[in-house]
Amino acid sequence: MECATFSKYSWLDFLFSVIGVCTFIFDFGSDLWVAKEFFLHGNFFWFGVFVGFMVLSSFVVQSFSWFWFNYDRRLVGNQAGTTSENVLLSEEKHFKLCCCLHFLQLGVFYRYASAIRQGFQVWWRGEQSSAYAVYMTHDLSMLRLIETFCESAPQLTLMLYIMLCTNQALPVQCVSVVASTTTVAWMVVDYHRSLRSFLPDKERQGWGSAAVYFLWNLLLIAPRVAALALFASIFPAYVALHFLLLWVALFLWVRRQETSFMDSREGEWLYRATVGLIWYFTWFNVADGSTRDRSAIYHTFMAVDCGILMVTWWMYREPWDTQSYALGLAVAVALSYVAGLLLKGLYYARFHPGLLRPSDQAGEDVPDGLVHYGSFTPEAAPSSRWQNRRMAGHAQHFYAPEPPRPAVRNNSRRQSSSTP
Repeated sequence: MECATFSKYSWLDFLFSVIGVCTFIFDFGSDLWVAKEFFLHGNFFWFGVFVGFMVLSSFVVQSFSWFWFNYDRRLVGNQAGTTSENVLLSEEKHFKLCCCLHFLQLGVFYRYASAIRQGFQVWWRGEQSSAYAVYMTHDLSMLRLIETFCESAPQLTLMLYIMLCTNQALPVQCVSVVASTTTVAWMVVDYHRSLRSFLPDKERQGWGSAAVYFLWNLLLIAPRVAALALFASIFPAYVALHFLLLWVALFLWVRRQETSFMDSREGEWLYRATVGLIWYFTWFNVADGSTRDRSAIYHTFMAVDCGILMVTWWMYREPWDTQSYALGLAVAVALSYVAGLLLKGLYYARFHPGLLRPSDQAGEDVPDGLVHYGSFTPEAAPSSRWQNRRMAGHAQHFYAPEPPRPAVRNNSRRQSSSTP
């Protein structure tokens, strides 16, 4: 079932696009600076690892962007009268330009430039419909989320590992940590805001829910990154094996859930592999089903894994080098994870939307949240022609309700208890 786009393009959407491209440029510039410093100081191994994260992330993000570009172009080609409403797909010369820019790994930057241009025409001049501008911001939100966990989170882990190994924090390392942390924090907030835009009661969703959503994600991601960096400081060669084993297991779990996010078989395999990478750091729901059970399994598994990493580090660390921070850091990692889980429970108990699905669908098994599915229909959209099906699907998975517990068992117990 598809979701509709209920929000209109506003000055806040335009501001988020501008801030997004600024963080994109700042992150890219800081990456180049860090890579240059590694190379000039002869740290060729760290230089290779750091640049490897950049290349891998760029390839993955540009691949997603290209898959979506081709799908959107085919969609536009099948709809008369839509080709003049956008800047990405309107003319053949834009198609050729987009091909070249994706080949040069600049496709996402082109999307940002197009989104700002489109948004300016909609918000400031009021020249065009806001549907396509909102459509573009949703795609950019998802692309930046993918880039965050393909590049920023691994780079943050690498920087913390280098600081632990060298027992010092150089300015370039601090800049990289700040850039990576800022990127992760901003993308979490932007992604949550993008999901909220699909709710029919978006106006009633205050900034408090976004703040709690950001905090519990930060408190769960931070100890995960710290545990990986601490383990790597003792056994750097085993981190790659650890990642490979967990990634394979997480990838198979995603595959078992039979996701349908992309519009081609090749794209769906790429998406599942990317979700496995994101799950290595954090959790988000990708398919219908019992979300509560899957989330509990995931967090239990990750808590055990982080515990094993921390215990291994504690047993094999150098006591003299780490005695000033070892105990405090271990306690902080544990408390941060527990606090993150508690805040996540608070978010779903107090801040998650409380809309209900129709009674005739009460027996279906769907993801977490409570949303009225009667509002999640293409007919309810002000412009279903530019409905972003990809992000709408994620919003549906995030806001859809857990199925009510069957009352049949309770009735049977009452009957059995009342039977003499």
